[in-house]
Amino acid sequence: MRKLLRLVAVSGILVLAAAEAAAQYPARPIRLIVPFPPGGPTDIVARPLAQMLGDALKTVVIVDNRGGAGGSLGADVAAKSPADGYTLLMATVGTHAINPALYKKLPYDAVRDFTPIALVAAAPVAIVVHPSQPANDLAGLVALAKRMPGKLSYGSAGNGTPGHLTGEMFKAAAGIDIQHVPYKGSAPAVTDLIGGQIQMMFDPLQSVLSHVQAGKLRAIAVSSAARSPVLPNAPTIAESDYRGFESTAWWGVFAPAKLSPALAATLANEIERIVRSDAFRDRLGPLGVLPTVLTLGAFAQFQRGELTKWGKAVRDSGAAVD
Repeated sequence: MRKLLRLVAVSGILVLAAAEAAAQYPARPIRLIVPFPPGGPTDIVARPLAQMLGDALKTVVIVDNRGGAGGSLGADVAAKSPADGYTLLMATVGTHAINPALYKKLPYDAVRDFTPIALVAAAPVAIVVHPSQPANDLAGLVALAKRMPGKLSYGSAGNGTPGHLTGEMFKAAAGIDIQHVPYKGSAPAVTDLIGGQIQMMFDPLQSVLSHVQAGKLRAIAVSSAARSPVLPNAPTIAESDYRGFESTAWWGVFAPAKLSPALAATLANEIERIVRSDAFRDRLGPLGVLPTVLTLGAFAQFQRGELTKWGKAVRDSGAAVD
């Protein structure tokens, strides 16, 4: 009985200590790890969120760019950090849905090593072609590919990226044979597309939007369930006779595993308010990025579905990274 009473007492002290820590949170700056270089799509989403979250919590949220290995290096740093609310990760569809199937040896477990906090944004993959291409719509592009099997090539930001895997999923849906040309990032692929070295490209919208708006590229379709507000004339793949087709790049905040429920709820509530705000929408909307919020359990359920969907896409594509 004495042991039981001591155990109850210790448990009570720990609960009170956790509650006190949550009440005082945050007592120092928070680090938001961005697992990609500055200026990229993930950094673009992370910086306004960091600024607004710091304002909401009355502290400083420092963006810590840790690029490398498709986001795996930065994600691993976050996974191995203390679960005290002072290290967060701006995760992506790559780090937390694609990489577990793509990499043979991943240094972290995308589910077990993290606490899901909130989904914050999403963007469709755009299918773009050079304006000189004869295909004016998706049907025309598919017809051209079927007349020239194996002759057309599409670029992406690299093996296993959302653009590559969306391209492979579309190849299967349309029954066409087009060749994948992986690049080391979106910029060189766009350069070659504008220069005519490849015929089309699959890439998240924000990477190609400025070139479409400048008339250097033509958007054939987007992969989201609904049309993009910044490209309202570009139909979705689903409405172009491929019912149910959808793939989106997304970004969300995770903490290391075993973060206290109180701190997780505090962060989720503040992030949800930010993502629903006009200020956040005004920062990302013009770039083709849609603020999208799911928190805690709903976000965890969403991630599980994404792991299944993108895992199948990786296996079907045959992509793998040692």
